[in-house]
Amino acid sequence: MNDTQHAVLDGIEDGPASGPGIAADLGVSRAAVWKAVEALRAEGFSIESDEEGYALAGVPEYGAGAVEYRLAADHGLGGAFDVEYHESIPSTNARARELAREGAPRGDASGAVVLADEQTGGRGRLDREWVSPSGGVWMSVLLRPDLPPARAPLLTLAAAVATARAVGDVEPDCEVGLKWPNDVLAVDDAGEERKLAGILTEMEGETDEVSWVVVGIGLNANVDRGTLPKGATSLRERGGDVDRGRLVATLLSAFDRLRSVPGEILPAWRERSLTLGRRVRIETGGGEGIVGEAVSVEEPGALLVEGGNGTVRMHAGDCEHLRSDGE
Repeated sequence: MNDTQHAVLDGIEDGPASGPGIAADLGVSRAAVWKAVEALRAEGFSIESDEEGYALAGVPEYGAGAVEYRLAADHGLGGAFDVEYHESIPSTNARARELAREGAPRGDASGAVVLADEQTGGRGRLDREWVSPSGGVWMSVLLRPDLPPARAPLLTLAAAVATARAVGDVEPDCEVGLKWPNDVLAVDDAGEERKLAGILTEMEGETDEVSWVVVGIGLNANVDRGTLPKGATSLRERGGDVDRGRLVATLLSAFDRLRSVPGEILPAWRERSLTLGRRVRIETGGGEGIVGEAVSVEEPGALLVEGGNGTVRMHAGDCEHLRSDGE
């Protein structure tokens, strides 16, 4: 959505506004206003027109326009993210990497977002298949942060916290918590944990400078549990379908806030952690893994596990929550 389209929406949101009046306020031609209105209608906005002028009658449920509108209207973040939407795409992370090579984000946007209704080739950690059916939230955020590569893992934790906060906003009855290093889990009344969302962060840079970071977020929103892998759940199963435009805008707003105040990320993650204080097994790809109690998470997202051989600092690995008997 360009600046003229944003401005037109602002002008017609609270009632009819004439084309000539909008053009005069914006310092553009009446033809430019008409083109902006037609482009917004093509995005799914319902814009009525009569002798009094244009009026906004409805907002699309999902897509680039819906998310950018809600970012501006609900969170005061108009223009902060440049959103690109696809009905179907092999991988939002792969597309975000392409945008990084093309120089995105552009203009005044602080981040570029690739959003899709469906992914046909989504991948998770360790190149595992990520099932991404229509109705979910499959999104990659491209950033060029001013931080050293060693601190980039904080963005994964920030995305997890932001996802949990957004879910709590749109579906308050769905209890969620975080599992180290990159999962968001839904917890039912019996205490059973099922995966609701996952984060995959990729980065390119030099020893002391990040060139770009792509934070991929996969959230099982309006999808049937039967289409998901074993151990997963969805917001549809937990409480019903949600407004995905509102969900994504709330998530991006929370993420934007956290990344701007890095000192808040770890405390916020610890507050929602389902891992700390639990007996865990951390698999690192070789051997039997590390078993012990997860006692803390420290900069830049390392998990401290206390076991028979003392405290081990884990920077990566697959975490499994165990019962007290180790099962």
